[in-house]
Amino acid sequence: MKKLLALFSSLLLLAACSKQETNRNVAGPYTTKPAETKPTASISQAEIEVREKATWEALERKNFGSFADMLAADYLEVGDDGIFDKTSLVNSVKDLDTSDATFADWKMLPIDKDAVVIMYQVTIKGTFKGQPIPPGPYRATSTWVNRDGKWLAVFYQQTAVNTTPPPPGTIQPPKAAGPSAKPAEAGPDPIANEKAVWDAFRSRNYDAFAAFLAPEFVEVEPDAVYDKAGSVKGVSMFDASKAELSDWKSVKIDNDASVVTYVVKLPGQPRQRHSSIWIERNGKWIALLHQGTPEKK
Repeated sequence: MKKLLALFSSLLLLAACSKQETNRNVAGPYTTKPAETKPTASISQAEIEVREKATWEALERKNFGSFADMLAADYLEVGDDGIFDKTSLVNSVKDLDTSDATFADWKMLPIDKDAVVIMYQVTIKGTFKGQPIPPGPYRATSTWVNRDGKWLAVFYQQTAVNTTPPPPGTIQPPKAAGPSAKPAEAGPDPIANEKAVWDAFRSRNYDAFAAFLAPEFVEVEPDAVYDKAGSVKGVSMFDASKAELSDWKSVKIDNDASVVTYVVKLPGQPRQRHSSIWIERNGKWIALLHQGTPEKK
C-alpha cells in the first residue's frame, strides 16, 4: 500500500495555489470541528492504527502475501506517480526496501459502523530499485472497510508535506460569489457528485459548495489540513473556469460510501491527483474527505 513512497512520492476540491493562503482555517494535525451527527464505527482508532502499521511492517519484512491479504480486491492507491490497483501495487512493492517508519498525528474519521478513514503523517527510510526515496514526511489517508467480518484496506492516498511559502504573485484575491442558487442534489454516483462540485466552483456558488460538505469535512493538502470553513474559503481564491478533469475512477466502499479519484489540470499548474470520499447520511450524500496530490514529472 505504500508504494507511493517508493516511487518518489493538490488542488481539491481546491486549486494548488489556494492552499498556500496563510489565513485559511487550518484544522491542526487532523483536528476537525465537531460534527452535528457523528457516525460511529464498530472498530476503535487504536485497532485501526494497529492494522495500518501492520501493512508497513509487512512491506519492511517483504511479506508480500500478508500485505496482499490486508487489501480489498478492488483496492486503489493514489500517489504523485499515478494510481495503482491491488495487482500492480503488490508487484511493484517487491522492489521496495523500507525501514524505520515513524508515525504521528493519527486521526480517525468514521464513515459508518463498517468503514473508517484513518489519517496520519509518516516518515520512512528506504530505497526503490536501489535508489533512495524521499523520507517525507507524508500526509497519508487510508480507508478501511469491514467485508464479511474482515477489515480490509480499500483506498490509500498520500501527499508529500510542503510548507514552502508560495512565490510572489501566486495568491489570488477572493473571487466574488455568484448568485446563490439551490445546490444540485448529490447521489450515490461519486463521479457525478464531484462534477457537480466543480460546477459550483465555476459558477462561484460557494454556498452550493458548502452544502455538499459534511460538518466534519477534512481536506488534506501538501501545506496543511483544512476544516470545512477553510475549504469553503479557499475555493474563492482560484478561477476554475478552465479546469480540465480527466482519468475518473471510483470504488464503492460499502452501501453508504464511495471514493472517486481523478486528475485536474489548470493553466500554468502541474497536474493534480484528487480524491473525495462521499457518504450517505440521513438520506443525503455529502463529502467527508478530500485529498490533493501534485504529480511529479
